[in-house]
Amino acid sequence: VSFPWQKREISNFDYLMYLNTLAGRSYNDYMQYPVFPWVLADYQSETLNLTNPHTFRDLSKPMGAQTVERKRKFIQRYNEVEKNLSAQCHYCTHYSSAIIVASYLVRMEPFTQTFCSLQGGSFDVADRMFHSVKSTWESASRDNMSDVRELIPEFFYLPEFLTNANHFELGCMQDGTVLGDVQLPPWADGDPHKFIFLHRQALESDYVSAHLHHWIDLIFGHKQHGSAAVEAVNTYHPYFYGDKTDLNNIKDPLIKSTILGFISNFGQIPKQV
Repeated sequence: VSFPWQKREISNFDYLMYLNTLAGRSYNDYMQYPVFPWVLADYQSETLNLTNPHTFRDLSKPMGAQTVERKRKFIQRYNEVEKNLSAQCHYCTHYSSAIIVASYLVRMEPFTQTFCSLQGGSFDVADRMFHSVKSTWESASRDNMSDVRELIPEFFYLPEFLTNANHFELGCMQDGTVLGDVQLPPWADGDPHKFIFLHRQALESDYVSAHLHHWIDLIFGHKQHGSAAVEAVNTYHPYFYGDKTDLNNIKDPLIKSTILGFISNFGQIPKQV
């Protein structure tokens, strides 16, 4: 079977947008914003080699299973069901949420105000702000057990979100770095337009076209929940599965508001397509 995007009948970008729309994701809803995959794993080379498979992220695995060690820890968490967790799952955080979207786009209005309102009226601690593509990849794929975030469509077409054109005072990191424009990988030569151009080329590359269906299975397809999700190390807290949590049957208003707050803060699994 060859898929429409593999035959170049439709771009990978357009196909992903189509799936997001089918699954109820929309630019109008920060809680269900379109979700796109990390496609690259190389944020340190001087030049980007799109013919080398090692340049790319493993699209058959969720962000929590990108390294052997990290995958082992999440499987361990699932098997242990820690006392303070109300349900068995690999991840208690989500790959797409209002705060993730607003943090990526924080240098542009109206997302600046959205981010601040979600943070209680001010910017976050500088070290936790989105400031570097490389360090964000390292956090989400390797270093931070509470970070499994994916990307948003803007990473593939909108250079403006990478620059602090409005000169917001985003703070200063512990190492003395003043936050301004987003730090780009060496292969982008400090140019947001070049970053977007190469990143979009990566999305449309032969490698991604050949492997994209694996990621689609994880996010929109049969590996989204159930035994296939457990096997793929791809289960999230039950509250993230909006269609599986019937709020109408929950009589306790406190529990209901807790679940709604959880979903609005931490994100929601797309509808299965």
